Amino acid sequence: MDKVVTCVAPVNIAVIKYWGKRDEHLILPLNDSVSLTLDCDQMHTKTSIIAGPFITEDCVWLNGQIMSIERNERLKKCFDLIRNLIKIQKGENSQEVKWKIRVCSENNFPTAAGLASSAAGYACLVYTLANAFGLVNGDLPSIARQGSGSACRSIYGGFVQWTAGVDDQGYDSTAVQIAADTHWPEMRIIILVVNDSKKKTSSTVGMKQAVKTSELLKYRIQKCVPERTKEIIQAITDKNFEKFAEITMRDSNQFHAICLDTYPPCVYLNQVSHEIISFVHDYNEATGQIKVSYTFYAGPNAFLFIQQIDLSLFMSELVNVFPTMQPNSSYLRGIVSTLPNNVKPYGFKSKDKDLLKYIMVTKLGNGPKCVDDHLLNSDGTLKSKIESTN
Repeated sequence: MDKVVTCVAPVNIAVIKYWGKRDEHLILPLNDSVSLTLDCDQMHTKTSIIAGPFITEDCVWLNGQIMSIERNERLKKCFDLIRNLIKIQKGENSQEVKWKIRVCSENNFPTAAGLASSAAGYACLVYTLANAFGLVNGDLPSIARQGSGSACRSIYGGFVQWTAGVDDQGYDSTAVQIAADTHWPEMRIIILVVNDSKKKTSSTVGMKQAVKTSELLKYRIQKCVPERTKEIIQAITDKNFEKFAEITMRDSNQFHAICLDTYPPCVYLNQVSHEIISFVHDYNEATGQIKVSYTFYAGPNAFLFIQQIDLSLFMSELVNVFPTMQPNSSYLRGIVSTLPNNVKPYGFKSKDKDLLKYIMVTKLGNGPKCVDDHLLNSDGTLKSKIESTN
């Protein structure tokens, strides 16, 4: 390989959550999950890779920090699985198996802050490696899964289901696309960033404690998730927004109830999160139907779902309820940067200023893709000044 290969991969937002593993090493989930893949234009991981005999050791830079592959079990696993795929597709004696790999990866959004950065990150790593080595027909979702569980869903665009499977080796635990992003082009996603700093309790730690101690988790896995998964897939197929929205909110609420049922409890939501939840329900009550829904990951940031036709009115209300001292250009980001002046709000009471750091509006998108804007030079050196500081 004598050229740099660069790809971008999207964030995905789960509306039926995966929380808890039946196998920590293989990252096999206790239940199915369903997600929406977001447009890469607003949020993505970009990864550049070069490999060859001139690279002396495997090396990864993530957001300017060098990472040890040997000390990162999941990162090493992805490298090993890709090399195994090279052996299968190109032969045991292929020189490419022995090549060392240099990786540079950057997120254009905060990392480890409950914004699904690991999903985009590992999906991008695996997809870029596969493209760099010309690997075809490999089960990339299953490889990405072993880096970060939810990464398998970011291999596809639109609406995606990660099936938990029953096989002990995880051969049937992979992601499948329910529908492409073009199936429901009116869908919009609003991300309310409450706090973009690193969260106190990681998802990995939170899951382990929940599996050990939460009684509610057992009921969720056996009863709730199987029923909700069928219902939400039907709602997606039918483009039934109200049904989709209600299931999404119920599942988010139950997920955080399980976090509180964990001992000691994992508290991911804060006061602003609860203010957002209340506002969404108040707004839906004022309109007389469910126009907007929320979901929260293992963090305080909110992900709202709404249809394009209802976006302008809701955004006017949203910035009125959660005002800011910032200029519009830094507060409102993505595909909505200005608000119409002629929309009359319902008159909800404004809260304190700057409870939200910023608001990102985006839409559904495709899976990973190759791009020409590289982070590495053709000799494997970094294009930025990162290399000299590590």
